[in-house]
Amino acid sequence: MRFELQIALRYLRARRREHFISVTTLFTAIGVTLGVAALTITLAVMSGFEASLRERILTLTPQIEIQSLAGPLTAYRQIAAKAESVRGVSGSDPFIIGQAMVSSGRAVAGVVVRGVEPGNALVEGGIGRFVRQGSLSELAKPPTGQGAHGPAAIAGNVAIGRELAARLEIGLGAQVTVIAPIITGNQLGTRSARFRVGAVFDSGMAYIDGNMVFMDLAVAQQFFGRSNAVDGVELHLQNLDRTQSVAQALRARLGSSYLVRSWEEFNRAAASGFAMLKLVYSIVLTLLIAVAAFNLVATLIMVVMEKRRDVAVLRAMGATPRAIRLIFALKGLLVGTAGTALGVTLGALGCFALARYRFIRIPKEIYGISALPVHPSALNFTAVAAASILLCLLATIYPARQAATQPPTDALRS
Repeated sequence: MRFELQIALRYLRARRREHFISVTTLFTAIGVTLGVAALTITLAVMSGFEASLRERILTLTPQIEIQSLAGPLTAYRQIAAKAESVRGVSGSDPFIIGQAMVSSGRAVAGVVVRGVEPGNALVEGGIGRFVRQGSLSELAKPPTGQGAHGPAAIAGNVAIGRELAARLEIGLGAQVTVIAPIITGNQLGTRSARFRVGAVFDSGMAYIDGNMVFMDLAVAQQFFGRSNAVDGVELHLQNLDRTQSVAQALRARLGSSYLVRSWEEFNRAAASGFAMLKLVYSIVLTLLIAVAAFNLVATLIMVVMEKRRDVAVLRAMGATPRAIRLIFALKGLLVGTAGTALGVTLGALGCFALARYRFIRIPKEIYGISALPVHPSALNFTAVAAASILLCLLATIYPARQAATQPPTDALRS
């Protein structure tokens, strides 16, 4: 072991007359510990919120969407097969989307109708995960019973959100009238049909639960007058981090006749907002670590003043100014590293406790989840630890330089 490290370790053990310096060093390490723990837990919670929101958004909106610039897609099966051959695409789902009004007889609401294939794995793993009443498979079944105007009045089954159901004052099995504008040639008309509520879902997102209605793709094609055509093809990816590269590959494969858009373009505001929020929190809490780390400046200055005679003896014995700087830099680095290690450990334990016991509750009506989501990342922990140690190292520069530049003769004379 180098003598500089031996001396730095010895300086960590205070003698009786240096008890105050020892306590100051301890509180400096505790400050670093609390700052690191707070930053790691905050980043884990922010990442959890981001992952939860991203999961809900991407469950109910396309990760990548393909549309034709020439109008509705007729050869959508071939387009889907060609898209699925691109590396990174895990599945496809053709869809129809249109605006309509829904009436229950008690209330009326404007909605967005989306025609999907209920048996598609993407649909079952998406909106199907949030069905709370009924079943998504009801959308593909022929309607049973009769409506208000006879046996043929019910056109099919639909799935609606819990918030929309509350607004319309209806429940599972109720009948609603869907009215949609239809353009035929140069004329604008309307089309209406009776549907039965076959499923009620609750995604936790107010916009989705209050404004979306899902129906079978074949029924939607007939209702909106788009026989054997769809508005687009939705794609899901194996890895969201490769979204841009997969989108570029799809544009190259399909050509300029098709519009390829990714979820990052649809939800640019949400993604940018979370990125900005995480940056602000990171800066604020890093400043907290910086305050604790730069307490080392005062602590080390006191150590330098206390050890003036020791430094003078070391210089007289042949120690170089670089060795003296290294002694005090190592002392500060040891304090910072210990505080950082304890902070990372405390942060990891805090993340585990939050994820395991969920003792901090939040309003589900606002956030869609009832407890703080935690998504710890090894990269975040490593970055926080590296930043903390770097700040502690920077804090040692001035005291170490002062110790190395003081003349040994003055200390020995006094």
